[in-house]
Amino acid sequence: MPVIRSSDAVTHEIHGARFISYATPLTGSKELCAWRGEVPAGTKAPAHTVSREEILHLLDGELLITLDGRTDRITADDTLIINPGATLAVENPTERTATTWVTTSIGLTAELADGTLITPPWAN
Repeated sequence: MPVIRSSDAVTHEIHGARFISYATPLTGSKELCAWRGEVPAGTKAPAHTVSREEILHLLDGELLITLDGRTDRITADDTLIINPGATLAVENPTERTATTWVTTSIGLTAELADGTLITPPWAN
């Protein structure tokens, strides 16, 4: 049974947010990836279209989520299902960091509006 200690997690940063990677093929996962996301106050990440389903659970704080053109405010203990091909934008309009837990299948990519393709290391 692989146990990933918090001290072994790998931190990545992009678009002002932090992704603390726990479950990936590098740590022994065969199908899924999981990470903690930290979205600092005032962060507005660019919209991106995901290639795989993601499940985002908000642990603390609140976020404005725009999913396929619809904007909703989510708060702690809310869960968001992001289907493959959906376009997602995340914004933290508050004065404190929001913390998420996200899972997806290995191989997730995200395409920005300008066509830039991102292969996040925390999801591969």
